[in-house]
Amino acid sequence: MTVDLHLHSKASDGTESPAQVVRRAARLGVATIALTDHDTLAGIAEAKAAAAPLPIDLIPGTELSVDWPTGKMHLLVYFLEPIAGPLQNRLAWLREGRNHRNAAIVNRLQELGYDVTLAEAEAQAGGPSVGRPHIADALVTKGYFDARSEAFHDLLADGGAAYVERVRLSAEEAISLARDSGAVPVIAHPYTIGLGRAEYRAAFQELTSLGLGGIEAYYPEHTPALRSHLASIADQLGIVATGGSDYHGTGKPGLEIGTGRGDLIVPDHVVAALAASRIT
Repeated sequence: MTVDLHLHSKASDGTESPAQVVRRAARLGVATIALTDHDTLAGIAEAKAAAAPLPIDLIPGTELSVDWPTGKMHLLVYFLEPIAGPLQNRLAWLREGRNHRNAAIVNRLQELGYDVTLAEAEAQAGGPSVGRPHIADALVTKGYFDARSEAFHDLLADGGAAYVERVRLSAEEAISLARDSGAVPVIAHPYTIGLGRAEYRAAFQELTSLGLGGIEAYYPEHTPALRSHLASIADQLGIVATGGSDYHGTGKPGLEIGTGRGDLIVPDHVVAALAASRIT
């Protein structure tokens, strides 16, 4: 079976609807997927409806950007249903923080001479979670850049001329809220958090003591050696080594559902292991 536990739709910053993502995964023979849009569960109902008649299992989830002592990291949260709950109830607060940040970014862009508005950025989004990718898409639409990635490189990436920080949950709070909601928190794409190979285990051991359920070891931008290293750490800590493509449609060119850049293999036993690690 093929597994992909990191997918994005137009409910956040992907370019395909939740239903399109599900149907594409099914056509590619993927058996289990997780929809993990940023700070929102708005696409889950549509994705579930699309998955119902197909030979595919859907895990509801989200992706959060959280603070921790040495900077920030992303957490994937699995089995988070679109109902009232401790973490679900905080997602609106996170999206409101995004909205304030978006307005500040647009103001900076205007000061830099870019004729772009917040309404134009919001028009690029297909759901309630609006962020930097949609501002980048608005800049592309206005002809300032040829691709989303160029706008990020020149202006919107961390430390860029138009970059603005945003409110976040702490890693400890996010993990606690996820567990209290019956969900499983997993560190997303560890290569982005700026640690060396020798530092991963110590950092993840502390988070595991707080309730971390897994590490996204199998990720397109991880080398085979790093994938094996992270999976070994997860095994040592007694948590799950997960994986996914981080598919965004044309928002991240070159990635495919299930296979990433062509060499991604997520072990199918991961799904059962994640389910077993839930606290209900």
